[in-house]
Parts: sequence; structure tokens; C-alpha cells
Amino acid sequence: MSSTRTPANPLLQPNKPRISPGIVVVIVLVLALAAGVGVQYYRGHSKVEVSSNGRAEPAVITAPGASGKGVTVGKAGAKAHIDLYLDFRCPHCAEFEEATGATVDKLVQDGTATLTYWPLQFVNPDASPRLANAFAAAAANGKALSYADEMYGDFSKSWTTDQLIELGKQLGVGDATFQQAVQDNTYAGWLESVTKAADDRGVTGTPTVYVNDKQLPADQMTPEGLQKAVDAIAS
Repeated sequence: MSSTRTPANPLLQPNKPRISPGIVVVIVLVLALAAGVGVQYYRGHSKVEVSSNGRAEPAVITAPGASGKGVTVGKAGAKAHIDLYLDFRCPHCAEFEEATGATVDKLVQDGTATLTYWPLQFVNPDASPRLANAFAAAAANGKALSYADEMYGDFSKSWTTDQLIELGKQLGVGDATFQQAVQDNTYAGWLESVTKAADDRGVTGTPTVYVNDKQLPADQMTPEGLQKAVDAIAS
């Protein structure tokens, strides 16, 4: 005996649980927020590790604090002079440091050129002044080049006040005076004078580089371009 099976009516099937698009969006947003919080926490709490301990540090010729003057390092009497306008939260400055940092360091170390840092503070209203002030505190203790290199070397780090103090300690300048200068924003007035001097010179962005008062074109802001500009003066 044959039997026939009545096709199931899809309209009478048991309801299956469905997730509405709105719930999916909320879940995605929550996960994204959690990931963002996790990344931010890591940036502000990751361990400070330095790579420049033990290397020679160029002498600080002009220390921070002189109104309208940047921090100059190197050997007095060098024919070539490099002015570097930078912001420690500027990603393009970090790229410039990664590309040309070794060249600049060598020119300074071997006495071919002096280097003047002009720390500006407009990229991030909170972080830029904090990092610039900490750099000045380190420079006052003879660690301008290493401190700047290390901050750029781990650009993803938030560089909280605690991290900045720890960096000073690892570079050998983390005494109470340095810590107080970082915590109290001691060099705020000097940094404002540096900003004014940059404005007066017509600096409109970072990084901006001058070699013996001649601005380096953007397409020459490479290791080769910088070396060529210095060689033209020092040779």
C-alpha cells in the first residue's frame, strides 16, 4: 500500500530564533569598543624598554630654557647645522625619524653637523606638550638625542607620565629633579617661546628641516637628500 506525504507548509513550520540586524550591530560595536579599550590600556601600561643604553651621547650645546632657542646637540664648531622642527606625536615625524634617524645621529656623532631640536606641540593637545616637556627635562640632563630616539622608537606607546619617568630612569636621568620637571610641566613657558620662534620663521608643519638656514624640500627629506645637503656645506 502506497502512501503519500503532504508537503510541509512553510508557513506552519516552528519559528526559528533569529538575530535582528540591530542586535548584530550592537554586538559589533561592543566588541570594537572592548578592543579599543584593550589597545589603549596596552599603550598606556606596556613596559618601557630602551635600545640606546651605553652609546655615546652628544653634548648639549644649548640646553632647554633659553627663550626662543631650541636644544642644540653635537660638537661646537661643526660647519653644518641642522634645525629639526618636530612634534613627538606627529606620525610623519616618526616616519622621518625611522628613515633618517641613523643618518642624523651619525652626522652629529662624528662632528659633521650640530642638531637643534625645536619641539612643537600642536598634533595632540594633551600628549604633545607632555612629551615635549619630558624631552626638555631629559635634555637638561644631557640625554636629548637618546630620549627623542626612544620616544619615536616606540611611537605606538601612549607615553604616559609614568612611562616618561621610567624612560628617564632607564637612560640614567631618572632622579628626583627630572621626575619633578616631568610631573610639573616645568618647561611649558620655554616651549611656548619655541613655538613663537617657529611661527616667526614661517614653520607651518612637522617635520620641517633646515640645513644652515636653508629649508630642505620635502622630496629631499631622505637619508640621501639630507646627507647631500650637509656635504655641500661641510666639504
